[in-house]
Amino acid sequence: MTAGKTNPLVAVIATGGTIASERADNGASKPSLTGESLLSLLPDMPVMLRPIELMAKDSASLTLADMQEISDRVGDLLDDADVSGIVVLHGTDAMEETALLVHLQHELNKPVLFTGAQFTADHPKADGPANLTAAIAAAADQANMGRGVLVCFGGRLLPAWGLYKYSSDVVDAFRQARPIDNPASPRLATSLGKVRVDMVAIYPGCDSVHVDASLRAGADGIVLAALGSGNANSRLVEAVKRCESAGVPVVVSSRVPDGLLMSSYGGGGGGHDLVEAGAIHSSTLRPGQARILLAALIASGATAEFTAQAFDDFNPGATV
Repeated sequence: MTAGKTNPLVAVIATGGTIASERADNGASKPSLTGESLLSLLPDMPVMLRPIELMAKDSASLTLADMQEISDRVGDLLDDADVSGIVVLHGTDAMEETALLVHLQHELNKPVLFTGAQFTADHPKADGPANLTAAIAAAADQANMGRGVLVCFGGRLLPAWGLYKYSSDVVDAFRQARPIDNPASPRLATSLGKVRVDMVAIYPGCDSVHVDASLRAGADGIVLAALGSGNANSRLVEAVKRCESAGVPVVVSSRVPDGLLMSSYGGGGGGHDLVEAGAIHSSTLRPGQARILLAALIASGATAEFTAQAFDDFNPGATV
């Protein structure tokens, strides 16, 4: 790497994921490479690099506490005057969740980029080095500071808000549910602590057994991965009413990946009926990111009005 006093310093946080993984003799892939070893594979660049070895996990195994640890480390680096930009190496399974948490918890004073890989480091089509090189260049570009947290992946540079992984086997694996660059999203700096938010999949003919089980398990909030633009059935409407009585917020998202979600259907169990029963409608965020936003709002003690506005892409006007 090219070093020099005039070159920007980019910190690279290693958390594991496919980008750091190699395939073992039994055929299973797991994170085994350090951030420093990954950086050693890159071409010379007009930046200085600081590897930070935080954890080595597949993102499917991350907990909210792990995501909070990553966010906290980003916060430390935002306060470090020597650092010009930050790159987080992260598994793709939950990259959009951690990226959104960082976006929610920090007012950025420098670029923050997430990247990773679809193929392991020892795969013939390994895409990690190209993604990492592009992410470092983007982190060194101060023009990216005002765009919120970004994901640099497969030749795309995408804002965190509304992001989702749309493919398991192509290099440009991420898309936005709809093109929103950097909405005036709330800043929720409170640590997630031990907040529990469950996600419940909705399907034709389903009953409320999983929602009721979440209530009994002590969930602080529930996200419904609903049908269409956010629809379920009459049994779920009654379950939402039980949640509201218990003081447990329910957010309605959708398993449909793209587009604006509208709470317009009735019929006894549509999105309109769920909202009437007390649910909060998510306009853009799909279930994974909706869970992160709800957890952050609960941890921050947000009001019901503020929470509803946050899920409406935060049209300002309420207070936490």
